[in-house]
Amino acid sequence: MKTSDFYYDLPEELIAQDPLLDRSSSRLMVLDRATGQVSHHIFKEIIDYLNPGDCLVINNTKVIPARLYGVKEDTGAHIELLLLKRQSGDVWETLVKPGKKARPGTRIVFGDGRLKAEVIDVVEEGNRLVHFEYDGIFEEVLDALGEMPLPPYITHKLEDKNRYQTVYAKYEGSAAAPTAGLHFTKELLKDIAAKGVKIANVTLHVGLGTFRPVKVDDVANHHMHSEFYMIDKEAAEIINETKKNGGRGISVGTTSTRTLESVADAQGFVREASGWTQIFIYPGYTFKCVDALITNFHLPESTLLMLVSALSSREMILNAYETAVKEKYRFFSFGDAMFIK
Repeated sequence: MKTSDFYYDLPEELIAQDPLLDRSSSRLMVLDRATGQVSHHIFKEIIDYLNPGDCLVINNTKVIPARLYGVKEDTGAHIELLLLKRQSGDVWETLVKPGKKARPGTRIVFGDGRLKAEVIDVVEEGNRLVHFEYDGIFEEVLDALGEMPLPPYITHKLEDKNRYQTVYAKYEGSAAAPTAGLHFTKELLKDIAAKGVKIANVTLHVGLGTFRPVKVDDVANHHMHSEFYMIDKEAAEIINETKKNGGRGISVGTTSTRTLESVADAQGFVREASGWTQIFIYPGYTFKCVDALITNFHLPESTLLMLVSALSSREMILNAYETAVKEKYRFFSFGDAMFIK
């Protein structure tokens, strides 16, 4: 299976640059994975496709304002830092631009000295380990100085940081939002629960690897990035109860999907667990826990497009995407949604 098998042509003007004022007014394409038929709706109509006894699985990770702009302490040269992963305490793995200016020993100052960092090591893929110095609580300093790490295809400045968070974001740790969840409002979730649909919270901290292009010709040779996940006892019980009673496991986003499929046994049951997953789902994969998926429209040749193709088929997805382009759906993080049922 070739990476180029997942290419499609997307006019640049269909890449959504800004979130809609009303989250749940996005468009929703419903794809029947048995027939390949599509129909067109507004996102809040998703409730019509959820049945009492189903379980909606949402990812409650919270995006941290991980992009920092600073200067070198000695020369005043501009440096951009992107937080990737906390190693321990105040040591973070980061992506530094320009990297050649950030050798071990380099000191960087942010926000008039409110935050300082020293590069202590160069690790895999040229990433830098940095040690931060600050007064007070790191998260509060970061909130004041950091910017949301929007994907490279979004060039507009985000006016409201909260629009790149889901309304149920709880645990900080992501470098990117689980964007399928951006369509939900608190009211819509309340209505869904009132209909008798169970809602289970899982956590997967989204890494920047989610935007990393597949650089190999043969899909099977792609090295998947690693992301931290957590399913607690309560979520596992809700999901397993749903499965026992014949309800569907409906995941919100590729991140919830990867979490569930990393933990599920052959019967589709999950357990309380946490750890790192490198699961790579592409056509040929047999889903164990996920029966249906709410997701956005993904980049050509991306691992996310491969995942949604595995749940239906490559041909069905590419046909649906072709329709979405014709119908001028909005694509990617701030774009419209698809429900694969």
